[in-house]
Amino acid sequence: MPTLDAAWRTGRNHFNLIRLVAAWLVIWSHAWAITGTAGNDHFARLTTRSAGAFAVDVFFVISGFLVAASLQRNTWRDFLRARALRIYPALVVCILLTVGVLGPVLSTAPDYFSNAGTWRYLWSNATLWRAEFQLPGVFEALPRTAVNGSLWTLPIEGRLYLMLFVAGLLGMLAPKRYVPAWALAIAGAAGFAWMSHPLPEHLVYLLWVTAFFITGTLLWVLRARVRLSWWLWLPMLVAAALTRGSPWFVPTYFATVAYGVFCLAFRAPLPRIQRADLSYGLYLYGWPMQQLALLAGAATVTTNTLVATALALACAAASWFLVERPALRWKRGSSQASLGAVNGTTRS
Repeated sequence: MPTLDAAWRTGRNHFNLIRLVAAWLVIWSHAWAITGTAGNDHFARLTTRSAGAFAVDVFFVISGFLVAASLQRNTWRDFLRARALRIYPALVVCILLTVGVLGPVLSTAPDYFSNAGTWRYLWSNATLWRAEFQLPGVFEALPRTAVNGSLWTLPIEGRLYLMLFVAGLLGMLAPKRYVPAWALAIAGAAGFAWMSHPLPEHLVYLLWVTAFFITGTLLWVLRARVRLSWWLWLPMLVAAALTRGSPWFVPTYFATVAYGVFCLAFRAPLPRIQRADLSYGLYLYGWPMQQLALLAGAATVTTNTLVATALALACAAASWFLVERPALRWKRGSSQASLGAVNGTTRS
């Protein structure tokens, strides 16, 4: 039963594959809303959380782990440079293409380029200031008018990077400091959610993804003490199944996902994706490609998912080979950062 630290040191993991599947689950889950189909995906019927929500949980717990790893092996300058070069180039290109190409072609607004909403979308999303979803006259007749509904996670992730950076500067990433801080944060969030129920949806999402991110960091901090075993994970899965529909499902689901992701990443006999990480691009382009697929007539969940997947994968490949991979070469200021980039372990 290896420790998480021992598994990490082998340099072999399935994070790229897991994130790619998660990015596709987001597309599949969004197909119901984008096509205006009643109901939700099959995963939601089993767990009460949609496949897209589950995928975001996976993204954030992996991100908390990998970004903490990046912070502890790099200087603060290299860390900030690595994070900026991993997130911004692909995002900025996606936003520029959306505003400069997709918008003018599809917009019904005569004042598209002079409309403040156009430039607010560009500035707010490209800088991660906040997520903006509408462009003037674009997709206004569709069931969902958002140009890219997936962007909501990115400003949150950027702020979590900065919070982790400050925590690292303060020396908080030692077990004796981080563990009580994590426990206090989780207990505080749970208490706040319980006393303030029902919370606005956006606040629920914020608390949920933050909890997964800081738990991913917890697993990094405790990596030398955490054992990876399917036999340890199985009781968590059983507990989650038995508590479905009750308040106890929240902690059991949380533990099952957080621990299970790392068992899958290090213990499962899965194919490895080493040289091309298409997950970020698939996530960025998935929603707008689904909207375009709907305009082209792919109006059922199945056809919309299939057509959008093909389109988004093409965009993701272009993003990886033309934007993301060249940017990764820029961040190889240190040998450790270079190793992480090559192994695909610093995507978040």
